[in-house]
Amino acid sequence: MIETRRPAFLDGKPKQLLIDGRHVDALSGRRFESFSPSTGELVAELALADAEDVDRAVKAARAAFEGPWSRFKPADRQAVLLKLADLVDAEFDDLALLDSIEMGRPITAARGLRGMLQRSLRHFAGAATAIHGQTLSNSFPVDLMSFTLREPVGVVGAIIPWNGPLFSAAWKVGPVLATGCTVVLKPAEDASLSPLRFAELCLEAGVPPGVVNVVTGAGAVGAALSTHPDVDKVAFTGSCETGQRIIAASAGTVKRVTMELGGKSPNIIFADADLDLATPAAAMGVFNNSGQVCAAGTRLFVQRPVYEEMVERVAAFGAALKIGPSLDPDTQIGPLVSARQFARVSSYLDLGPQEGARLVTGGQRVTGGDLDKGHYVAPTVFADVKDDMRIAREEIFGPVSCILPFDDFDEVVARANATRFGLAGGVWTKDIGKAMEAVQRIRAGSVWVNHYFAMDPSVPFGGYKMSGFGREGGSEHIEAYLQTKGVWIRT
Repeated sequence: MIETRRPAFLDGKPKQLLIDGRHVDALSGRRFESFSPSTGELVAELALADAEDVDRAVKAARAAFEGPWSRFKPADRQAVLLKLADLVDAEFDDLALLDSIEMGRPITAARGLRGMLQRSLRHFAGAATAIHGQTLSNSFPVDLMSFTLREPVGVVGAIIPWNGPLFSAAWKVGPVLATGCTVVLKPAEDASLSPLRFAELCLEAGVPPGVVNVVTGAGAVGAALSTHPDVDKVAFTGSCETGQRIIAASAGTVKRVTMELGGKSPNIIFADADLDLATPAAAMGVFNNSGQVCAAGTRLFVQRPVYEEMVERVAAFGAALKIGPSLDPDTQIGPLVSARQFARVSSYLDLGPQEGARLVTGGQRVTGGDLDKGHYVAPTVFADVKDDMRIAREEIFGPVSCILPFDDFDEVVARANATRFGLAGGVWTKDIGKAMEAVQRIRAGSVWVNHYFAMDPSVPFGGYKMSGFGREGGSEHIEAYLQTKGVWIRT
């Protein structure tokens, strides 16, 4: 039965910016519309910010950083994060509903993120009281004591994608609160509602006004954050092309940047793998969230003795998935986020056969009844894909699996690494020696063995090569929001 309840946050009123603890319109008075990818219906109107609004938000963040927030002790910040975790948990069903309505993640999958979100917020709460410097021996000829202080980097510009808006907001705001920084958060225009509500919950948890600000809008907002002289760090998750522009824009003020960008990740299945275990993971490693996952294992390398069997298995698994509106609890594959993204993915569906790939299943828009109103694409499997095909080289960001045969270990590792990306990878084998050698030789930030796409806040996640730099999760996540100061004292 399709979910008909609507969160209280969707009250029919235009959504404003959140600056210095207050809801305000954009100075221009302009707005933009957000539509449901499942039905095409208008979900909300939101304030369309520009550079002047960004400046307002940055000033509020700076004032909070230097003012009341600077007086919060580590235990105070921890208490705020724990309270925030409780508030998010109490309202989680509605927050998941916002993501499902606005960006199309199936509601059952959206609600399945509850545990990960809670672990993350409580992980950051623990980190708030675990920040420390070091006492250092030195060889200076005068008797001087030396040690380090760890200090918050300052005002953070956080730019997040549309494919996981609630989790992405928490993943950026959590380390800000743990370290004592402040933030101006820019959500994606296709998915701004849950980040806005999450920021309201930060205020309810006791975060002072100005610590967490949200400016909604288009690319001009991100550009203004990237060049603003009073933003100390930009934390970005999104496409490689946008990341490159942000890196270039940040050079004028030499601000710190961390980048979690795209991928074209290899998932390697050796002939000795447990195929019953590998099949659903290989399929959902691509089809999950309609393929709108940066670490998706979209290049599926299968050793030749089991190649045709795995092609049939993955295709059958994909064809059996239930496609439908995001608010149907039985839906496994929801719509693509927008007409723009649908057009992009559709172009690759046409390109695959033109390049010589064999279409095994899917490859077309899904229509019929209410599905006519949404952006639905069937889970698609291309077989006999070659490394030089565009479908094997470019990030499609849709439910499209490219299956490539291989013969031996050295060959597949070399081919897996022959990409500009390096975000993730998977290895399937019963031979632990082979698995460990592959783990060491695959140039990617995360590698899973006999599994695909596990995440936890205690484990770092990030990319090699053009998949970005910096890590989110683990101790490096917190480190990225801290400065190190060397201190010398004559005793």
